Amino acid sequence: MAKLYFHYSTMNAGKSTVLLQASHNYIERGMQTYLLTARFDNRAGEGRIASRIGIGVAADTFDETDDLFAKIHARLETGPCACIFLDEAQFLTRAQVWQLARAVDDLGVPIMCYGLRVDFRGALFEGSSALLALADEMREVRTICHCGRKATMVVRRDSGGTAQREGNQIQIGGNETYVSLCRRHWREEMGDGPT
Repeated sequence: MAKLYFHYSTMNAGKSTVLLQASHNYIERGMQTYLLTARFDNRAGEGRIASRIGIGVAADTFDETDDLFAKIHARLETGPCACIFLDEAQFLTRAQVWQLARAVDDLGVPIMCYGLRVDFRGALFEGSSALLALADEMREVRTICHCGRKATMVVRRDSGGTAQREGNQIQIGGNETYVSLCRRHWREEMGDGPT
């Protein structure tokens, strides 16, 4: 039975690595997969899912205007597909998460979404919020804080290393911008909590 999965974590936990490995496992067994990633996150190149450890593959892209049910249906029309993998799921709209749920239910294809749960202010992303509500299964991809505890939060730092308390929810960046922390150390960086 097909399910909608949400694999979530903070920055730098290896979500893309896990996604790429899972897709590779299908391909190695002679099955096809369909990969999607956010169009505007082109740190690894246009239409590419890549991991910090150096592996990457080409992927189709989406933005907030795409009908993902239609996109997945069109892909399935071209031939068999064992699983859909979607990176940067936090950037989905609520409507797109419902489109994914409909694809699982009506097209019978499993969909594995990978993304951040919360932003640098400790607030849920729209896509993550909808996935937490609608996913059939959720799995945490874990990483650790500098203190050794599980990291559940992320802080955004400016070029001088100062934690940012305000700003746009979405700002593309990597290790130079974001640091994953446990809640205690996130609170210390943020002045004991959000503004």
